[in-house]
Amino acid sequence: MKEALLELRKKYGLSQYSMAQKLYVTRQAVSRWECGETVPNLETLKRISTQFEIGLNELLGIPLTGICQSCGMPLSQETFAQEDESSLNQNYCKWCYENGDFITDCTMDEMVEQCIPHMGWEDNDKCREFLKGVMVNLERWK
Repeated sequence: MKEALLELRKKYGLSQYSMAQKLYVTRQAVSRWECGETVPNLETLKRISTQFEIGLNELLGIPLTGICQSCGMPLSQETFAQEDESSLNQNYCKWCYENGDFITDCTMDEMVEQCIPHMGWEDNDKCREFLKGVMVNLERWK
């Protein structure tokens, strides 16, 4: 975690003092996190996640293996949907879901057809069959 916090601070061009102010902690707390002496408590981790738009899994170094529960696309920090101005939705991608609702009102078959061109398969029928097999198990289509 110490590396993640240091990288995050540097990414935003913040001093330890500036980061501490944003998170309502002391500069010494930030220094101890970056040295690996201590770790932020749960409330502070949530604040870091919200303030810097980073998922808790990524912050904790837990690899994400999820897929969008609408289209089946692999999810990452960069592709999470935005729930509102302060939180991410880690169940859907930004191309399917935004501000608490699905971007397009479509059927599963229409979603399959939208995804086929992005899959890069030569055989559209096999791709269609594959996508239907995946999507039928996703939350949006259950």
